[in-house]
Amino acid sequence: MIKLLKLFVITCLCFTVPAFAMVTVTLHATQATAQPKMLGTVTFKDTSYGLLIKPNLQGLPQGMHGLHLHLNPSCHNQGKAAGGHFDPSKTNKHVGPYVDQGHLGDLPALHVDANGNATLPILAPRISERDLIGHALMVHSGHDNYSDVPKKLGGGGARVACGVITAMQQTKNPKKSTGPKMPIQ
Repeated sequence: MIKLLKLFVITCLCFTVPAFAMVTVTLHATQATAQPKMLGTVTFKDTSYGLLIKPNLQGLPQGMHGLHLHLNPSCHNQGKAAGGHFDPSKTNKHVGPYVDQGHLGDLPALHVDANGNATLPILAPRISERDLIGHALMVHSGHDNYSDVPKKLGGGGARVACGVITAMQQTKNPKKSTGPKMPIQ
């Protein structure tokens, strides 16, 4: 009986392969048009060093841009319906993604190349996938200086791209179990 129980437990542990989750959001231009222009996607994945952010965006102005997680899951009214930066600890401080005493929604700046593409991965050490759901991701027109001085919220400027993060997407686990690796005694 004990051998059968061990076999059952080992089999369950080895064949129960969890799916890896990731979060993907589609961003659209915030400018008022009849049909919002899709700019691409941003994918988020938890790592042991923080949240890996992988943009695949096109059609943005060249340079550095503020990237933030905003409170409300809405991009209406040219992104203004998204509200302020996600700040669950109510710090009321914009100090960037590397300091614990500020908005959790302050993400590393987004780099856009000379062709208008943003594909350079960035790492946000203080936030995880579970924090993203039910919020909006926003790209601002200008660079973020990670400070409220001289302008509030890093001086990032107008909201140029927005996407609502609604759920995690499941992906297949690339490693499949081939069965128990331990002898049963």
